[in-house]
Amino acid sequence: MRFSGHSRSVRGRRRGAVGCGVTVNVAGMDGDLRLAFDAVEVAAEVAVGYFGAGVVATLKADGTPVTEADRAVERLLRQTLSVARPGDAFLGEELGELGESDRVWILDPIDGTRFFSEGDPNWRIQIALEVRGVTELAVVVAPALGRCWWATRGGGAFESSWPRAEARRLGVSTTASPENAVLVALDNDSGARLPSARPPWSPLPLIELVHGELDAFLVERYYKWDHAPWILIVEEAGGRFTNPVGGNSGDQGGGLYSNAALHDNLLATLHYPLRP
Repeated sequence: MRFSGHSRSVRGRRRGAVGCGVTVNVAGMDGDLRLAFDAVEVAAEVAVGYFGAGVVATLKADGTPVTEADRAVERLLRQTLSVARPGDAFLGEELGELGESDRVWILDPIDGTRFFSEGDPNWRIQIALEVRGVTELAVVVAPALGRCWWATRGGGAFESSWPRAEARRLGVSTTASPENAVLVALDNDSGARLPSARPPWSPLPLIELVHGELDAFLVERYYKWDHAPWILIVEEAGGRFTNPVGGNSGDQGGGLYSNAALHDNLLATLHYPLRP
């Protein structure tokens, strides 16, 4: 996801945020999560090399930017993952779909290509693993910022420095009243439908959401590889995501991310279908 908000220093956690900074050890992760981190670590070295040298972005047919770094990083991710999991399939932003399997790695090799090509550190490498249609793990790494975020289904959502050290558990806010909530919408059209929403003030408001610093973010655009990791991270941080057709998949052009206490109220305001 590529936002045009202004960078700001990280604010303190708001009152009512859950998951307040419990430190955890990352040593006991499962094989798929460890593999995802291993793949990202190798890819991050290549990406940082391109970032330091500078690259030129061109436009794809859909109007989004791409650089040689995007393609190189995705190829490397696929190579690393396929060696360890030869039967798995892939869906990536630059190289499309490959293979058929109940297990699909969803790859966004450089999320924030415009930032990357302009020498701005607010770009990320994003990986999610979908098993039988359900996202089971997510890893997002911002090498130039020295941060990473990850989640496993049922195992919580976490943040640490990059390279990884001790991690802190993430948690959304518990604000229940829209009148007291901090609501953010990506653009004016979405903002007009969400009461009191303001534009993003940072390149990735979802980080502020899982820190408990804002309460909802409406982003009605982008693709599955943009959303898949963040949907799981937000859900495992205690939040919710709903797309415009009432589901929680990332293949419907985005949707509403929020804390759980506000979610149904905001869905009604947006006239999104409620999940059965």
